[in-house]
Amino acid sequence: MTLLFITSGLLLGWSLGANDAANIFGSAVGSRMVSFRTAAMIASVSVIAGAVLQGSGTSETLGALGSVSALGGAFTVALAAAGTVFMMTRSAIPVSTTQAIVGAIVGWNIYTGNKTDLTTLTTIVSTWVSGPILGGIFAVVLYLLLKRFKRKAGIHLIRFESYIRAGLIVAAAFGAFSLGANNIANVMGVFVTAAPLPDIVVGSLTVSGAQQLFFIGGIAIAAGIVTYSAKVIETVGRNIFDLSSEAALVVVLSQSIVLFLFSSVALSNLMGNAGLPYLPLVPVSSSQVVIGSILGLGLYKGARNLNFKILGMVSIGWVLTPLVSGVITYISLFFVENVFVIDVV
Repeated sequence: MTLLFITSGLLLGWSLGANDAANIFGSAVGSRMVSFRTAAMIASVSVIAGAVLQGSGTSETLGALGSVSALGGAFTVALAAAGTVFMMTRSAIPVSTTQAIVGAIVGWNIYTGNKTDLTTLTTIVSTWVSGPILGGIFAVVLYLLLKRFKRKAGIHLIRFESYIRAGLIVAAAFGAFSLGANNIANVMGVFVTAAPLPDIVVGSLTVSGAQQLFFIGGIAIAAGIVTYSAKVIETVGRNIFDLSSEAALVVVLSQSIVLFLFSSVALSNLMGNAGLPYLPLVPVSSSQVVIGSILGLGLYKGARNLNFKILGMVSIGWVLTPLVSGVITYISLFFVENVFVIDVV
């Protein structure tokens, strides 16, 4: 029965992979520096590794927003978020899975009468602003550093392009790892409490129940990357801004760094121990970060090649996503509880 309820989380994971794969290597494939097959294989392995090894921090934060304790509720929340993301993906709009799951959890809170933790909500929502800004800043800084290195190193153009291609492959792997670490909470976070799995102990190795869920969710994300990510890759990689190979590398790296910063428990603790503010461990919208990176580069270059029509469509998707997801969740919970007589609390 538990596996049956988890299927909605798997669908959400598949939708995330189909949509957010563009944020990992859309610019790389769009610039024709890396083939789709190569990027998809690398991203699939890396996203699973990131989910299992570093997915716990953001999952705890999402759980603080609203602890969905019943399997029926967790199933409905994940299904509503998955449906919202899938609809946006069908329209080739890079949508935020983070916004979808946050909207769904708030919808669950409203339906069940549970209090939404406003501090956690504010922290998460603030990254919807700071994420794109940081992405744009990192993109411009990295682009300037890369141009300076190219000018001073005196490397032949053909060799430099080969270095860029190798860099894109490494950046795609890092980006996929960061995506898995940061966004697996969106996929399986609601099931950590509702569907606790027993730990698996093999010798000195212990795999927690949460890590098992994250592994399953990582596989679902990888499946979405391989099977259904081409349309959104086209939108991000070619339609928003005409990316050079250098700009493609910078965009992938900048979004990877931002996602890593908001999911690394070790880095957050290191900063806290050094007397600096702890980094919030929250699921960040990779869609917003990568488009912020592209927009930052576009503005730096004079905004001549930016497609503002596409950007407007994406912005509308970002506004609608949490609202639509919350409404769908509220309505679905009513039917699940009253028609199918399944506990949602």
